[in-house]
Amino acid sequence: MNKFKWLFTPGFAAGLVFSLMLPSASADTSVWRVSNGEATLYLAGTVHLLRESDYPLPPEYDQAYREADALVFEVDLDAMEDLSIQARLLAEMTYNDGRTLREVLNQEAYQALEAYASEVGMPMALMQTFKPGMIVATMQIFEFQKMGFTPEGVDAHFNVRANEDGKPVLGLETLEEQIAFLASMGEGNESEFMLSSLRDLEGIEESMEGMISAWRSGDTELLESMFVTEMREQAPQVYETLLRSRNLNWVPPLIEMLGDEDIEFVLVGAAHLVGEDGLLTLLGQEGYVIEQL
Repeated sequence: MNKFKWLFTPGFAAGLVFSLMLPSASADTSVWRVSNGEATLYLAGTVHLLRESDYPLPPEYDQAYREADALVFEVDLDAMEDLSIQARLLAEMTYNDGRTLREVLNQEAYQALEAYASEVGMPMALMQTFKPGMIVATMQIFEFQKMGFTPEGVDAHFNVRANEDGKPVLGLETLEEQIAFLASMGEGNESEFMLSSLRDLEGIEESMEGMISAWRSGDTELLESMFVTEMREQAPQVYETLLRSRNLNWVPPLIEMLGDEDIEFVLVGAAHLVGEDGLLTLLGQEGYVIEQL
């Protein structure tokens, strides 16, 4: 299962329902207009890490930003800069009950992690108390940085612009919800999670080119196959926690936004948009018109 979801969901998004007016896979970009004839919001897929060469973003992002009265992210990005929040996240991503990675992972998974750590110079002794989710995120960020990716992804880009322009910024989730989610990654299937993540690091550079291309062009079928289908089939619990339940939780506030006069620009990981439990399908089922820019 592809674990590069950190790029396209929190931080790291099955079967499209084309009868609900979803666009074809040959569309231009990952920005959609959602409307009911009176109210409008823009819903856009994001990548949380990008390279300098990935800018400028498709012009449709700027169009949505210019028309928006407020921006909505998965979580308030400014609040995540608080040092106390970062300390809390680190504490939640660390075992505080005496367990260590050596005890949590089976022999195969632990040895595979040791081999990777030795290859890239990561000290195993310093990682013993970190939960697998923290280790996997660290490995992925390390690999992405080698390819030139930086934290200046779509979310950060528009958060900076909104602050400069004085546009309100909101979050669909609380920091507490985000921290709880990140801390639970791989819980209950730690060894499988680690082995699958290590396998996915192989050929990462070639894979990322395809993923970024699919995101830029709004290729819903390819995004679904990369980030939704395998997760749903091979790790249904992760799919439920990472995508489906969060999407369902986000629909009511999105509908509430569509009930006011303001135009919101909602930016979430691209994997949250596509598939039968994606936001585009869920909002289509509520009767809203979905148009791809």
